[in-house]
Parts: sequence; structure tokens; C-alpha cells
Amino acid sequence: MAAAQSRPVPRLPRHIAIIMDGNGRWAQLRGLPRAAGHRAGAEAVRRTLQACIERGIGHLTMFAFSSENWRRPRGEIDDLMGLLRFYLDREVPHLQGHGIRLRFIGDRAPLAGDTLAIMKRAEDATAAADGRIRLTATVALNYGGRDEIVRTARALASACAGGGLKADEIDERLFASRLDTAGLPDPDLVVRTSGEQRLSNFLAWQAAYAELFFTPVLWPDFGRADLDAAIDEFQRRDRRYGAVAVA
Repeated sequence: MAAAQSRPVPRLPRHIAIIMDGNGRWAQLRGLPRAAGHRAGAEAVRRTLQACIERGIGHLTMFAFSSENWRRPRGEIDDLMGLLRFYLDREVPHLQGHGIRLRFIGDRAPLAGDTLAIMKRAEDATAAADGRIRLTATVALNYGGRDEIVRTARALASACAGGGLKADEIDERLFASRLDTAGLPDPDLVVRTSGEQRLSNFLAWQAAYAELFFTPVLWPDFGRADLDAAIDEFQRRDRRYGAVAVA
């Protein structure tokens, strides 16, 4: 009797990107200030980092603050930036001990000097992550997909004007190598919480072929089971990249 044929193991997404939405609504439903929702959202980040390591996900990118978020009340922006600084100072030893490398993408020019200094210290401290990188966690801060593309186009145009680059040398690979995400694989799966179903200017170039997963769960409530549900759905998708399925 022939041995039973083993089933192929479903492929995991190599890179998951998450639009962390719903902190404000989470707080409002509980009669709490929005800052409380952001604090609860920070704890969800920690849970999700751990869950990604346990599932063997190599890259996680999180949309923390968009270039449009400057329109929010000044007090809320100050709370968000203060929370970022607090958690970076607190979490770096945890990140190092768990093999998590931290990096940031986005336009850093408008950020305050103390915030920039803490970001750089965190990136430098986790660059080796105790010698073994298990997860690269990228935080999109003051980030907008269109802004990233415009900044990259300007840099390439400047290189052409200076004679260091010819226009016909620019192709998709070169362009991608000048984006904020240079060195990272494109996301296979983009998750958005809170029930909204749009990308909101997140990874406009990189997510061109990503699978999209929308969940009604508010970000502060997001946990391992919700990440598993997104991965399970990803593994059921047939990713053909424009090719025709063969029967």
C-alpha cells in the first residue's frame, strides 16, 4: 500500500504590515481620554511582536503616526510623542533580549530633537539584537506613502541633475532601493483593525501586490488570535500575481 502523500505546509507571510486603528474609539467606548487608548494600543504592539516571533514572521511594519496626523489636536500629538519616548526607553532591553531589531521609516525632519535622539538610540541598540535577529519591527512615524514616493523622486531627480545618474537607468528596482523601506521585502499581508477598509496612504508602493485583511477588532484589543486569523486567511488566498491558474 502506497504511503499517504503529505500535504504541503501552508506558506507564512514573510512580512506583515499593520494599520493600527481604533485607539480613540476604544477609549471613547470606555469613557476614557484618547491618551488611554494610545497606552492600551502600545500594549497591543508588545503582544503582536511576541506573536510574530512565535509564528515565525520575520518582518512586521506598524503604522504609528501618519503625515496627516499632525492635524490632530496639539495635546493628543504631544501625548503620542511622549508615549513613544517612554516606551522606547522602557522596551529596548526587552527588544534586545528577544532578538527584535527596531527601525523607523518616514520623514524625520519635523520631529523634535529629543524624539529623534531616542529613536536613534533604539535603532542602534537593537541593530544586533544580541547577535540574532528573529524579527525586524519597523515603525512608520510621520509617514505617508505618497510623500515617500515624492521624496524618492526628488532625490533621483537631483542625482540626475548632478550627473550621477541617467534617467534611463531608473527602473522599479532602483526606485525601490531609494525608498524608506530599502532592504525590506514588500509586505505579503496588510492588516487593518477597527473595521475601516482602506490603506490610508500606507506603503502605497510596497503594498501593490499585498493581500489585504480587514478586521472589526479595535487595535487595543488585538491579540494572538486576531493575528492567527489574518495569517489563516492569507494562507487560503491564491496569489498568482497576474498569472493564470493551472488546473
